[in-house]
Amino acid sequence: MTIEVLPATGRWEGFAEFMVPREGAGGCVCMSYRDTRLDMAGRIDHMRNECSREPGPGVLVYVDGQAAGWCSVAPKSTYRRLLNSRTIPHLDEERDPWAIVCFVVRGGYRRRGLMHELLDGAVEHAAVHGATLVEGYPAEVQAGRIDSTSGYVGTTTLFEAHGFERVQATSAHSGGALRWLMRRELGG
Repeated sequence: MTIEVLPATGRWEGFAEFMVPREGAGGCVCMSYRDTRLDMAGRIDHMRNECSREPGPGVLVYVDGQAAGWCSVAPKSTYRRLLNSRTIPHLDEERDPWAIVCFVVRGGYRRRGLMHELLDGAVEHAAVHGATLVEGYPAEVQAGRIDSTSGYVGTTTLFEAHGFERVQATSAHSGGALRWLMRRELGG
């Protein structure tokens, strides 16, 4: 099995394969944190545009050449919902950390460790584009598992395994699980 994590820049087709809903279906097209005021056509256009320029909206993981997963990572200042959040705190206002807000792994590719690959790829992508600080807002899972719908934010265990440290509990929850603000300083 060949696994490759690549920036979404120039890879709209890979993103659209599983992130853009089929006609008549709902979905966020990974706009939940960016701008939910847009209708579906506007969301699709926005993400198509984001995938056409640097730094792009995130990274994709490919398994044997097939787009299998997605991680949204971008400067926190580009996520409208985070800037206006009452549940996820803002720290270090003078810095603009890169934020990891979403993971999606396609059905048929789950339970292969792809979220680990995506998280490493997201951190590397942020670093390549000059980030000195990356943060995420994962859920603290008590029984070791979280349902796939609520797990889109990742888990504290996942983030800790990749060098992130807990900074502050948030008042946000995912699937009933408390979410933490976690950070990783990058060399720079």
